[in-house]
Amino acid sequence: AGDSLTLTRTGELMGEFGRLYEQQYAVALFNKMRYDIEGGGGPQNQLLHRKVPLKNKSIFSGDLFQYLEENKKWRNRFLFIPDSYNINYYENKQAHDRGLHPKGTINCAGYRVLTSMEEYLELLNTSLPGVKAKVGSSPFLKFATQFPLILWHPYARHYYFCMVTEKEQQKWNAVFQDCVRHTNNGLPEECKVQTPAFTDAVRLFRQAHGHYGTWDMMCGTPPQILANLVMETLLPEMRDLITPKLKGKIIICGSELYYAVYGLVQSQTRAQYEAVVQSCEAGRPPLETTIRTDMDQIITSKEHVSSKIKALVLPKAEKLLKVSIQPYISSILDALMEPTSRGFFEVRDLFFRELVDMSKNLLNDGNKEKLGEHMEKISMLAFHPVKMQSCYEKMESLSLEGLQQRFDVSSPSVFVQRAQILMREQMDDAVYTFEQLLHQSLEDQEAEDLCKTSQRCQDRVIKKFDYDSSTVRKKFFREALLQIFIPYMLKQLSPSCSAELPRFQELIFEDFSRFILVENIFEEAVLHTVMKDIMMAVKEAAVQRRHNLYRDSIVLTNSDPNLHLLGENPPIDWAEEYGGGQEEEDGENAGDPEAQKRRRMKQVVSMIQVEDNVFVLPNESCLEVPAVDNIPEEEAEVRSDTSLSQQSEKQVPNGTKKDVNKNAIDEKPPTNGSAIKEEESTTEMSLQGTESKSAIDCAIQEIENAVQEEEHELRTQKTEDHIMPRDDSIWCLIEICILYLMLIASDTVLPCQNSH
Repeated sequence: AGDSLTLTRTGELMGEFGRLYEQQYAVALFNKMRYDIEGGGGPQNQLLHRKVPLKNKSIFSGDLFQYLEENKKWRNRFLFIPDSYNINYYENKQAHDRGLHPKGTINCAGYRVLTSMEEYLELLNTSLPGVKAKVGSSPFLKFATQFPLILWHPYARHYYFCMVTEKEQQKWNAVFQDCVRHTNNGLPEECKVQTPAFTDAVRLFRQAHGHYGTWDMMCGTPPQILANLVMETLLPEMRDLITPKLKGKIIICGSELYYAVYGLVQSQTRAQYEAVVQSCEAGRPPLETTIRTDMDQIITSKEHVSSKIKALVLPKAEKLLKVSIQPYISSILDALMEPTSRGFFEVRDLFFRELVDMSKNLLNDGNKEKLGEHMEKISMLAFHPVKMQSCYEKMESLSLEGLQQRFDVSSPSVFVQRAQILMREQMDDAVYTFEQLLHQSLEDQEAEDLCKTSQRCQDRVIKKFDYDSSTVRKKFFREALLQIFIPYMLKQLSPSCSAELPRFQELIFEDFSRFILVENIFEEAVLHTVMKDIMMAVKEAAVQRRHNLYRDSIVLTNSDPNLHLLGENPPIDWAEEYGGGQEEEDGENAGDPEAQKRRRMKQVVSMIQVEDNVFVLPNESCLEVPAVDNIPEEEAEVRSDTSLSQQSEKQVPNGTKKDVNKNAIDEKPPTNGSAIKEEESTTEMSLQGTESKSAIDCAIQEIENAVQEEEHELRTQKTEDHIMPRDDSIWCLIEICILYLMLIASDTVLPCQNSH
């Protein structure tokens, strides 16, 4: 029944989405070709843009503890985060260095990073209504340390990690947040046809089902977004089916079922979306021919229909605008401007501080080798999540209280993450421009003082940064206000206007009907109604010099006429060019190009240095934690765990046991290794586990078995209480014997303790 429901709902949604996508594809193709011919206005960016930001770079790598649900243990895992921002986890660093496939890969799109069990259980209670879990009574998970990190997703598998120190937790938290931020921004802007066709099709689908406004799960790749769309409809039906069978002690069973269904849904949406895209791409050439031939006639026909629809829409839209929109534009703009501008100012200050620090160091030891070392670090500044955290945090204070319900804004997170992505792009543009200017100056004036050269380049870049920052922020404010107001206006106007739109379709020639849709023209008419007020509000803010916004009339004179030619230059390897040459190759890997490539790869975030007095588990150790009640583990696992505990046991502060390898007692704790890039061919499929239909059946069967076992235990317990009272003396004797055996085992494995 579960499989049938899942496949039915997925098929229904993809059928409707496919129809909408085909319609919007033709419209997007026409808009793209029209833009290519007519061009678009707008100020030109002053800063250069790096085409491949993280070439030969990785983000971070290191060891931490991960909870494994299959055997209910904490294990030491090596995590490696490449430039894709997917999280790959390995058995240990050696497995990664040898080029083995990762144990698993996490695509962070749609995830939230949590730092406490309270946050996690609150979200869990929301996703599983009727099952209330509390921190103190949580039976399924006990953290090995007091510094946890949890990756939570409303549909996909959850991941549990913990760190030894607070410093490690903060660094990993910043890295995980950056992974979420990057993967949520998954639709490429370079795809001028597929991306707008997809976003418009998803928006129209949700509007047809009564969902207007922003959507938190519009994140990741198209198949992921479509899977989220299916789950939005499917999840309530699944809850009605399984919630009556769930009890607090078996909360994980319900989650496992969701994971399995989500994996199946995602595999279906991926295959069907690719088929829709291929079909549209195959039909693209004749569409392009028609557009080129009849461009003028299509534009004339569209303008004629637009004038008719505007006559219908404008009176109603202007009335709505005056009463429900205009009074709120200024307050919402202020709420957006304050944290956004503070975040961009922090980007500017961080960039300035890094360059000042470099200049100070060059004053003491002003040679080019030192310059190369500093520039190697600065070149990756925008992608250093720990250093950029101070910028991102400014945006976290964005609050739209009182406005979210009025305008159907699900949460500010959509705007927060978009602004943070823009901050990162702006920082990298500034860094890249500084790199190119400095490199050019060093080539032209080799003997000149490095500090003075750096200072001149810095001043030029800061001026360009201020101009581009103003341009980027004003565009962000306009887009954010449109995202807030347009859905609200469409929701209010659609009931009275939608019924009259079909008659306007008759005014369109049949040959042009694929490129002119009355639904799109209706939305454009609404957009133009409110756009004038939004532009005026942003312009007034710039005229008042609020938040250092430049007026539109100000155009920065191009002091570097050939600057944009520098953007075509190859990337600068500062370490190789100014750092004194390459290190000697390891003899073992001398003939292995892939090994040499991994060796040369640089890591953005530096390794975590663990203090000597901090307790860290050896590499192959594990922490035993209580298993989920009423979910039996395999006998082989139980025997294996028992044999391990008999070999060696050591008590840890949280009351769990730690298995220690006898030969590893005197070994040093693991440290974070340098990162190396790995080519992944099946990343996306391994993210969610990609469970098949049988996984859903297994999850359902687990729920039924757990319920039956729990009921059986309760009946057995009642019978024993009435018939066989417990003999406390016998149990005490058994406990004493167990403790005695544990002491013997401890003395055998750890003879060094006898001296104490």
